[in-house]
Order: sequence, then structure tokens, then C-alpha cells
Amino acid sequence: MTFEEIYRQEWGQVVATLIRLTGDWELAEECAQEAFAAALQKWPSDGVPDKPGAWLTTTARNRAIDWLRREAVGAAKLRELAAIGQEPDVQYDVPDDRLRLMFTCCHPALAMEARVALTLRTLAGLSTAEIARAFLVPETTMSKRLTRAKQKIQHAGIPYRVPPAHLLPQRTPAVLAVLYLLFNEGYSDVARSNLSGEAIRLARLLVQLMPAEPEAAGLLALMLLHDARRHTRVADDGALVTLDDQDRSRWDHQQIAEGVDLLDSALSSGGAGPYQVQAAIAACHATAATAADTDWPQIAGLYAQLPQTAVVSLNRAVAIGMADGPAVGLRIVDELAEGPLADYHLLPATRADFLRRLARWPEATTAYKEALTLATTDAERLYLEKRLQEVSVRG
Repeated sequence: MTFEEIYRQEWGQVVATLIRLTGDWELAEECAQEAFAAALQKWPSDGVPDKPGAWLTTTARNRAIDWLRREAVGAAKLRELAAIGQEPDVQYDVPDDRLRLMFTCCHPALAMEARVALTLRTLAGLSTAEIARAFLVPETTMSKRLTRAKQKIQHAGIPYRVPPAHLLPQRTPAVLAVLYLLFNEGYSDVARSNLSGEAIRLARLLVQLMPAEPEAAGLLALMLLHDARRHTRVADDGALVTLDDQDRSRWDHQQIAEGVDLLDSALSSGGAGPYQVQAAIAACHATAATAADTDWPQIAGLYAQLPQTAVVSLNRAVAIGMADGPAVGLRIVDELAEGPLADYHLLPATRADFLRRLARWPEATTAYKEALTLATTDAERLYLEKRLQEVSVRG
């Protein structure tokens, strides 16, 4: 295992343990950083210890003790810290610490951007600079955002704990929403694909920590099924490749099988939540041998089971149009044009696709031009430019 792999795997556990023991978020991160720096210095010559997580936690704990002694904190807190690591075979893998940290980072009292940033910093171990680059903001802006979030946790008395059982149903969705947003940020932009990898890793952790939560398994299944197609979504020239044109032989079929198994297990618990339904839609696409084999009526039926947000309604219109014909889909899309999707690039892009299928070339040209002005990534713009050229020639 490489040092980077150990860092990604152990960072969240070390920080979570130190936050629980010291109650000081900044101190925990600083001591964790010093522990990893010490490992980088010692391990090349001494070798990686059998339990790298235990070594890192002990080293970070010793740094915390030194700091607390200098600050003359209470003896009780020092005794509590010193108690860690006295036994050589102590087990440091305490999942509850990471689960507490995840629920604290994703507390609904924090703004969504703060939840995502804290999750990336404290559980995924990304630097402030990395997070800033991922979300296209200056490092100073991200640093202030992280500081304000930590201060709010402290000043508002947000507890560092997993909520009691009766609050889990209302708190777990906040955690799932952060992980899904994180995944989508990386999935929609190739340049930030590392965010999707971190979201999947954290979702795996959540499933491990909450094995009885079917929506956690559903979300992980959804991520895996989408991510299995990652390497076929963008052409060599950087243009987006739609599902119809993707090379299915290059999909990660082992990952698809894992996603389907997770979904089946989640659904067996009874009552499908929205992430499980979305995973079922993704499974319909991922398990179809060819684009022509896609079960569009089933997909349309699954979309009907989701809360009918504007985006869900648009996706359902696509499924209906693929099942019942582009004229039917176009009629539904036109009904959505006056709503909140007016500035959403996929609305005119969907209209353009239906118009293209109907050979209404001038109207398709206009719709593709509109979509192009609203597109948010280079891959989408390149794809739309190609389609625009195709219909312009015919029109």
C-alpha cells in the first residue's frame, strides 16, 4: 500500500479520534498533519508499521499531549489522552468516531457548501488548496469558509455525535445529500473526477458504519453504476458521449455487478427510497446489452416514483419520449419550458434532440444554439457544437 493510499484511508480516522479526545478541531487536524509528516520522514528507512493507523494515531496523540501540556489544560484531559496507546495491540479502528465526524460535518445547520468542504477536509483529507481548486474559488475564500463552519459547530453547540435513533431518519439524508453532491461535482466535470472517487470511498465507509441503512447502500449502488461508465463518457477530443453512443464493452462490468448486488440487498429490506429508485434507473441502463435493449417504459415508471422536481420531470419526459416516440416527449418538454428549468441547459438540449429525431432541422438548430449558450462544461459544449453542425447542414 502506498503512502498516499494510507493517507486517504487513515486520515479521517486519526482526525476523528483526536477531535473526540481533545474537543479541538484545529488541534486535531494540526496533530494529524504532523503525524503524517513524521511517517513520511521515518517510514522510508524504518519500514511501514504493521498497523499504520495505530502508529499515526499514537503519534498524533503524543503531539496533542505536548500541545495541551504547554497550554496547561486540565489533568483529566491529559490522563484521557495518555490512556490511548498504552497497550501495544490496542485497536484504533473505531468506526463510531468517523461516523460522528461525518454527521457533524453534514449537520443541517450548516450551509451545503460548508458541509461539502468540511467533509472533504476532515474525512477525505484534501488540503484547503485542493478543495478550493475543485470548487473554483480562491484558497483564501475556502479557508474562511472552513473556519466559519468550524466556528459555527463550536459556537452553536453542534454535538460531535451520531444522532440518537429517533433523529437518524431526519439527519441521514443530509449526509447522503452531501456525498451525492460531491459525486456529481466530480462526475459532471472530468477535471474534478477525484471528487467522485472520494464520494464513493466515503459512501463505502458509510455503508460499513450503517449496514442497516438501505438508502446508504442505494446511494453507493447509484454511484458505482454511474461511475462504471466514466471512461466512455468523453471522446478523445473532449466531447461528451451520450449513452446511445458509448462503447459498452469498456464499461466496468465488475463494478456494475457490485452496484446491482448492493441495490438488490437494499431493496430486499422493503420500501425503496429515492436513491434506491435512482440506482434502479441506473441499473436499467448499465445492464442493457445495447442501447436498443434499454427498457424505457420501466425507466419512465421508476421516474414516476421519485419526487417530481423539475429535473426529475425532465428526465421522465426523456424516458417517455424514448418509449412512446419523440413527439410525445417533445410535448411534455414544451410544457416544462415555462417553469424553473428556463435557464437549465438540458431543457433546450432535450428539445433539440427530440426535434432532431423528428427531422425538424431549423427548430433543432435553434434549440441547440440555445443549449450551447447555457452549457456549463467544455465536454457538453463540444457535444452540442457537433450536434449543431449536423442539424445545421440538414436544415
